[in-house]
Amino acid sequence: MMNETRAITTAAFPATPPTCVTTALLGASAIALALLCIPGVGHAQGIVRGAERGSYAGTYEGGRVAGPVGAAVGGAVGAGVGGAIGAVDGALGIPYHHPCHGYYNRYGHWRCYRY
Repeated sequence: MMNETRAITTAAFPATPPTCVTTALLGASAIALALLCIPGVGHAQGIVRGAERGSYAGTYEGGRVAGPVGAAVGGAVGAGVGGAIGAVDGALGIPYHHPCHGYYNRYGHWRCYRY
């Protein structure tokens, strides 16, 4: 019998790193999926409503006290503080209460009948 030797071959990954396009596509899809999840979490925690209310109040008070510049600064600061308060209230489970006893009318507006 003759001594036959066979060469053993294995499959290996290529030595070159993945292309820049593949990495960018994977990163973009991960960011897109993360951004799709953020709005639901923000609304559930009260961040969005707190930021809206804080921005409105800051713009009003800043504009009343210091004019247009005060309105711009007050709106930005109010949005940040309101969002933080909304996040804390949402994380602790503190519900938003109206300042008076009342009801929603058929147009969705809150009407107070007793303070």
